[in-house]
Amino acid sequence: MFTTVGILTKPQFTDIQPVLARLVGWLRSHQKQVILSPETASLLNESTPYQFSDLATLTDLMIVLGGDGTMLSAARLVEERSVPILGVNMGGLGFLTETTVDCLFESLEKVFSQDYYLDTRLRLQSHIYRQARHVAQATALNDVVLSKGTLGRMITVHIQIDKRFVSNLRGDGIIIASPTGSTAYSLSAGGPILDPSLEVLVITPISPHTLTHRPLLVPSRAQIEIRLTSPHPAIATLDGQVGFELQGGDTLTVSMGIHRTRLIRFPDRSYYDILRAKLKWGDG
Repeated sequence: MFTTVGILTKPQFTDIQPVLARLVGWLRSHQKQVILSPETASLLNESTPYQFSDLATLTDLMIVLGGDGTMLSAARLVEERSVPILGVNMGGLGFLTETTVDCLFESLEKVFSQDYYLDTRLRLQSHIYRQARHVAQATALNDVVLSKGTLGRMITVHIQIDKRFVSNLRGDGIIIASPTGSTAYSLSAGGPILDPSLEVLVITPISPHTLTHRPLLVPSRAQIEIRLTSPHPAIATLDGQVGFELQGGDTLTVSMGIHRTRLIRFPDRSYYDILRAKLKWGDG
């Protein structure tokens, strides 16, 4: 049973205040301890003894008021403890969220009566090496993207999987996506839609110079190495929120992460229902 609830809100979204006030009041009336960051507490004109990091260390349930971007931030924040996340869509598409503001309190009743299941999602781990020296690392739920950055030039990369040569790719970049991320940037670049329960990764070229470079599925246990062989810099971004600059000769590695993201789902809706509702998949 969840007793300590953290709330993460969409940044600088002042219109969220009425919903936040009702949510906090409801939780407290049901004897739940509510953890608010200073930024969120200020929306209610409250002070709080907690810091933003306490959302990750003290909560056993995370409620997200926002869209997919806020969900990705929450997943990264609580990844080490795999705190269950209930997403309430207050953004645009809201593909990762599970409920809406209109159904929020009905959904919470289901959660606290244990009428839900946990949808466990694979995460990605990425490292950057420069002249054999480790210089950066980060994780992602959706994808790791290596792209040409602000310059209009194509980049060239050397791709290996499990130390075996795969291909040299010239184009605007390359996406390594999890099954969760298969409906994000990878889909826009021509990648396949993957059921999120699959244990695979998808490698999707971005505008490849050679049309025979098509998306490739690999096992989730694969170790993917991408070396930037063009001389000008490129940008690695994780979930579109964390970024690093790569220089010519740098290597980006991507593999399955050691932690998983757990999303709260309700039995009356399947992943395929979400595909039809959110992406209009299969509409004729």
